[in-house]
Amino acid sequence: MSDADAATVARPAWRFDRPGDEQPSLREVNASIAVPQTGVWFRRLFAFMGPGYMVSVGYMDPGNWATDLAGGAQFGYTLLFIIMLSNLMAILLQALSARLGIATGRDLAQACRAYYPRPVNYVLWIACELAIIACDLAEVIGTAIALQLLFGIPLIGGAILTALDAFLVLLLMNKGFRYLEAFVVALLIIIFGCFAIQIFVAAPPAGTILHSMFVPSPEIVTNPTMLYIAIGIIGATVMPHNLYLHSSIVQTRAYERTDSGKRDAIKWATTDSTIALILALFVNASILIVAAVAFHDTGHHDVAEIGQAFELLSPLLGLGIASILFAVALLASGLNSTVTATLAGQIVMEGFLRLRIPQWARRLVTRGIAIVPVVVVTALYGEKGTGQLLVFSQVILSMQLPFAVVPLVQFVSDKKKMGNFAIPRAVAALAWVVAAIILVLNFKLLYDTIAG
Repeated sequence: MSDADAATVARPAWRFDRPGDEQPSLREVNASIAVPQTGVWFRRLFAFMGPGYMVSVGYMDPGNWATDLAGGAQFGYTLLFIIMLSNLMAILLQALSARLGIATGRDLAQACRAYYPRPVNYVLWIACELAIIACDLAEVIGTAIALQLLFGIPLIGGAILTALDAFLVLLLMNKGFRYLEAFVVALLIIIFGCFAIQIFVAAPPAGTILHSMFVPSPEIVTNPTMLYIAIGIIGATVMPHNLYLHSSIVQTRAYERTDSGKRDAIKWATTDSTIALILALFVNASILIVAAVAFHDTGHHDVAEIGQAFELLSPLLGLGIASILFAVALLASGLNSTVTATLAGQIVMEGFLRLRIPQWARRLVTRGIAIVPVVVVTALYGEKGTGQLLVFSQVILSMQLPFAVVPLVQFVSDKKKMGNFAIPRAVAALAWVVAAIILVLNFKLLYDTIAG
């Protein structure tokens, strides 16, 4: 039996609670990737590998670079604890997202539409669209900066060129979902390799790194500047639209839609996302560590912009290609993030509104909304203003987190909705603690912003 035949056989008989919700999430690729029912464990894991790496893209996008650079240059290794904490939050939340999608056959947007009143759904939809625009803003800025650093293209020109990436995503989607995943993984390997070389050359103190990663400093909460960057790191790491994305793309696998098949799929999907997010942890920590070694330890505490980092990295690290590696990884990160933003936009619009418009139109509209402020800010304030806008976009992302986290935890904790797949009480308690931490940090940010 061919892969296509296997996928067809395994397609589920979809059942939903509300009339009109008959379409599966991302129906053009839903259950399109065959999963072997027997064989060694590695073959089964390999069949499920892909969605986790696509999700991990959002955890190392250009927005992370600005916050991690600022944190490393100003405060050394102190904020490594925040990177570790946010990554652990991400591992838990993405596992819950995958569980929701596999157990219910709904993505998070569809679940919200099925169970919440219409006014609440509109609020959640708007919040998620703002998160996607903020993420897209970071991608535009990061890609434009990388093009300027590598090829000398002006920032405004680079920002406009990023509109062309919509067609790259469409080309890959038309070839098949596995091609899209392969593209993402290839760019992730480039990013990983670039930072592995820089970390090797930087030779940071392992003891200090481990202490900073596992022992929090009280200054993170008491220092307003450090707290602002810390919340930006959380916003840049735990991406709200990724929770919608993951709950959908795990359904591209043609696993058996039975209790045993779903349980098996949840196990492999969680393994896939956990491994991928550990890779994201390495990249995020590497950005901050390289900034700490190259800038903080040499007295360059004011380096907060990607352009500054590019100019200083090679001479301060003593590696001629360090700056080039940095810019190449940034470009790969920006291109990769395009994939997740495009798919998330489609999932959110179809899930909340049941509105389908051509992917190229949806992508160009979202990208256009992101390009305009970048062009305006660059024209008025130059590269410095663009860097500040990049950090601000991550704080906006953090502000949207509760609108995705709270519904997710509520759904996966509810036995009426999840049946035997509802999470245990201990896991539910931990998930609500994570949601509470996110809420408290956001209220603190709002208070500090209003109080000036």
